[in-house]
Amino acid sequence: MHPYIMSTIIAAVQAVTLHISFVAVAQFLMGLALAAALLVLFRPLLRGIARALLLVVRPKLSKEARLQKSQMRDTMMLKRMLNAMDGCPSHAAELRALAARA
Repeated sequence: MHPYIMSTIIAAVQAVTLHISFVAVAQFLMGLALAAALLVLFRPLLRGIARALLLVVRPKLSKEARLQKSQMRDTMMLKRMLNAMDGCPSHAAELRALAARA
């Protein structure tokens, strides 16, 4: 490296470290460590609160509604498959039989 670049880097480091005391850095690191420890300690509680807030915003569907949604999705899938198989009558007949059972 060129001596001018080194002196510029040293001057920049000195300017940054001139106004920062060791005690301030130690306090910042201790606060950061304390915050991380509290986050780890209360993770299950925070996760439960997040789930509760999610249920408030987007409640779960009832069992009947989930079953109905699943049946509707299956029916739509069969209809898409029928539309895709219009050229092949044997496959279409099998799909129609499956759709009639569902």
